[in-house]
Amino acid sequence: LHRYDPLPGVEVKTGPVLIVYGLVGRYTMADLQEDRSLVRNLLKRGVDLWVVDWGHPSRADQFLSIDNYVDWFLDDCVEHIREAAGVDAVTLLGICEGGTFSTLYAARHPEKVKNLILTITPIDFHADQEHDDASHGFINLWTRNLTDNDIHKLIDAFGNLPGEIMASVFQLMSPVRTMTKYNLDLLDVVEDDRKLMNFLRMEKWLSDRPHHPGAAAKQWLIDLYKENRLAKGTFELGGEAVDLRAVTMPVLNVYALQDHIIPPPCSTALGPLVGTEDYTELPLPGGHLGVYVSSKSQAIVGDTV
Repeated sequence: LHRYDPLPGVEVKTGPVLIVYGLVGRYTMADLQEDRSLVRNLLKRGVDLWVVDWGHPSRADQFLSIDNYVDWFLDDCVEHIREAAGVDAVTLLGICEGGTFSTLYAARHPEKVKNLILTITPIDFHADQEHDDASHGFINLWTRNLTDNDIHKLIDAFGNLPGEIMASVFQLMSPVRTMTKYNLDLLDVVEDDRKLMNFLRMEKWLSDRPHHPGAAAKQWLIDLYKENRLAKGTFELGGEAVDLRAVTMPVLNVYALQDHIIPPPCSTALGPLVGTEDYTELPLPGGHLGVYVSSKSQAIVGDTV
């Protein structure tokens, strides 16, 4: 758990906000480059900002489940922040899979969550099927075409879901872009130091895929992606079904209109499921990562949060 120092000359004006990233990537996406940084934009606005770093799980972590991440690790972080900041409740800012974790936590511990902010977060993993093929999520299609036995064999062979496998899956979503970025895109930026460094930072982040702990990966792929238990109200943590109607705090749901990884219907499905009447959606132009690397989106998200 990290706490960001305030920017020089900027007074802290808000209670604590905890950024919760997922397990399939590194939290550094929120602060990848100085001129397009969600972290910096929030710090400029006087936010008391914290972030969870899940590290790089090893084979020793293969038995960690989503239960552990939500009810143990995330709860430890929230308890520490409550004590350090002297507050009763913390604002959660969940990103992608981390948004799902944040939603689960808010439903399990609503008294500890002041506000729930979600960005590009899957809730109903089958909502894309209700629309035309063009709006289907590529990860959704890939996972739904795997049998449970396929998933168990893949994860059991390594103990975890290897980061290298997920990196290749993401690359195959846009094969032409993957094949041309080093001989076309790179030529466009190689003579501009700033653009070149931004390109290289993105490539470093894409290649830095941590392994996904095995037990949590099985829940993620089978219970959520394949069986859609969260939206159905049958996903369990600690032996109890998670009831999203327990999410009674204000909710801001940010999603990307051209997201081919988490299609908008998979995110906007949250609205009718939660118990709060203070629910707001914020659609942004662009794709999955555009929320973090687009300067226009950065300004919109920062002002809204």
